Amino acid sequence: MNPLDAPTRVGEPSPEPAPIATVAVLAPLEKPLSYAIPPLLREQIQPGVRVVVPLGRRRALGVVLEVACGKDDGLRLLDEVLDAQPLLPPDLLNFLRRAAAYYHHPLGEVLRTALPAGLSSITTRVAILTERLYRPTPSSVVPPGTRQREVLAWLRERGEASLAEIAAQFPAPHAVLKRLVELEMLSVREAERRRDPFFAAPPPADARPTPSADQQRALELVLESLAARRFAPMLLHGVTGSGKTEVYLQAISATLGQGRQALVLVPEIALTPQLVARFRARFRDADQRVAVLHSGLSDGERYDAWRAIARGEISIVIGARSAIFAPLPDLGIIVVDEEHEAGYKQGEGWRYHARDLALLRAQRCAAVVILGSATPAMTSFHRARTGATAYLSLSERILGRPLPEVSLVDLSGRRLSGALAPELVEALAENLARREQSLLLLNRRGFAPFLLCRECGATFRCPNCEITLTYYQSHRHLRCHYCDYVQRPPQQCPDCGGTSLDPEGAGTERLEEELAAAFPGARIARMDRDTTRRKGAHQGLIEGMELGAIDILIGTQMVAKGHDFPGVTLVGVVGADASLNFPDFRSAERTFALLTQVAGRAGRGERPGRVLIQTYAPAHHALTCAARHDYLAFYEQEIAFRRDLGYPPFGHLINLVLSGNQPAQVESRGAELAAELDQVSAGVEVLGPAPCALARLRGRTRFQILLKAAARPPLHRLLAAVDAWRRKLPRTLNLAIDVDPLDML
Repeated sequence: MNPLDAPTRVGEPSPEPAPIATVAVLAPLEKPLSYAIPPLLREQIQPGVRVVVPLGRRRALGVVLEVACGKDDGLRLLDEVLDAQPLLPPDLLNFLRRAAAYYHHPLGEVLRTALPAGLSSITTRVAILTERLYRPTPSSVVPPGTRQREVLAWLRERGEASLAEIAAQFPAPHAVLKRLVELEMLSVREAERRRDPFFAAPPPADARPTPSADQQRALELVLESLAARRFAPMLLHGVTGSGKTEVYLQAISATLGQGRQALVLVPEIALTPQLVARFRARFRDADQRVAVLHSGLSDGERYDAWRAIARGEISIVIGARSAIFAPLPDLGIIVVDEEHEAGYKQGEGWRYHARDLALLRAQRCAAVVILGSATPAMTSFHRARTGATAYLSLSERILGRPLPEVSLVDLSGRRLSGALAPELVEALAENLARREQSLLLLNRRGFAPFLLCRECGATFRCPNCEITLTYYQSHRHLRCHYCDYVQRPPQQCPDCGGTSLDPEGAGTERLEEELAAAFPGARIARMDRDTTRRKGAHQGLIEGMELGAIDILIGTQMVAKGHDFPGVTLVGVVGADASLNFPDFRSAERTFALLTQVAGRAGRGERPGRVLIQTYAPAHHALTCAARHDYLAFYEQEIAFRRDLGYPPFGHLINLVLSGNQPAQVESRGAELAAELDQVSAGVEVLGPAPCALARLRGRTRFQILLKAAARPPLHRLLAAVDAWRRKLPRTLNLAIDVDPLDML
């Protein structure tokens, strides 16, 4: 059923007691609102349908939560019903209500986030495309023309095909098709055409390897829980290249065999093309369709995929964090690949964590959850060690391939002429001579992190944010990576009038230029947010690596996450220490994970791999453990630090971020809130207020108050006081509640 069928208009209000609809308006309102239901709409109103309601002087979109009998005196009338059937089934609607309560976020905003464009607005609607489908009739008459006979024979073999598919086989077929329809040898019908960027090309060949002993043991535990149809959280801890994806594929195959659906989450859209290709290769059958959901798709593509999922036409959904809201009617398994990644945490607005919501959703629908990673989050690994989560281990690479040899290149006391140490330059030259591929990680975009005046030491800062502007030489401009402010670099220093303005440090753009000068014959490409903005750019770079058309790929952390490039035998890391200096207790964990993950891109094919990590802190445990591929040693050192300070997993956090345009007002109101919370903070430690690490962002001053407790209930009880205090805030101030924060920036 099309959710955008012509809406029904309202009638007059009933003078008698009538059903009343509780509606979550898709707006930042604290509570749902009640509306009277006109007689003409009563048969159509049910939980999960979208409605148009009056809100102040405007009309707004909402979702019906409940319908109950009562007097409608004084209640405003619903205006329209937009769906003939519930767009959000009861289990998904209840899941979203529970998620909104946990994160203390308005339910209407949660529902807006869950719905795709075209379904979450009354002003922006996405068109539904149609196409003609031709099918042979039982007629035994032989058409007179040669082209007519060829087209008819092809269609009889296919059964049914769209005009686009026919035109791909037979140029300009319109006249032929029209004549065959006139002769009643073909029937034609209009059908909805789904916009899908991944299905234009035929699926690749599928390799079905025999599971290793570790894979088989893991699958046995997964299949046992699938057969029992019970909620079963599992941590699949496998070294890089150990075949975690094959475990996913076989577990999902068993799920589909039960008639249930599967959801696969990835942290970055850059990972989606390779994963989709593998799933399409394995699940080719028409009744095992794969849909993709992520922000890199157009509104129309997301809209079509979402509606196909809601109609039950999709067996497997693959996507980034928002795919956790896919309306799968009978979800049997959820896979969270690279579960440790911060990309699963929404950074603004509703600050949910897709991994945690995956556990909640699976619990509510009795599904299996597989959390997969070579570097599990400390909290996930701790749950596995304490028995709260089943532990599945893949300790070796497939086919017995060795993990890459990792060397730490000590830069302390050395002055480099460029971004690369001589050891790494030499290794790159050797790899090029062997016609092998190399990958370089530098987690900074642009040409240089900042411009520096050599005469007075001044730098150029964003007028809206507390951060230096990144210099881009290709465009000759300075850019802020937080608010996108751009300015041209001046000819003279505005502070001292000096003319010695030089780029300081290196970003991916500068590294690309340096490599091009050092290796003029090499085919060099760059993968970062600047080069992958254009649609299809991710896929083009991945295909270039797979086809051997790229010799050296430079990138930010995008290149470290889950890519499988069998030709890469050398990985170099530039600026490995940068993330260690973040003001965050998770900085060592992030550094260890990033280095281990990027090292794992080397040696995944038949040739062994080698990794060189440039560092000024070669003795830091995050680096030494990463060099040994020793997750357990890192965990043991890091968990002791967490235990002593009461940080997760031994404690729980909520971060309150107060922001506004007037610094003094933000600071004073923050102090008021902290004082009020101190008075009622039984079992909760209140830290702050203190300026955020990024104290000014997009023109707003930011202070934070950190709430810390050994258990969750006292924290959530304290948030009731926060909610009451927030209602008294002037409109110039905003208070964001971040439950289970991942960073304190």
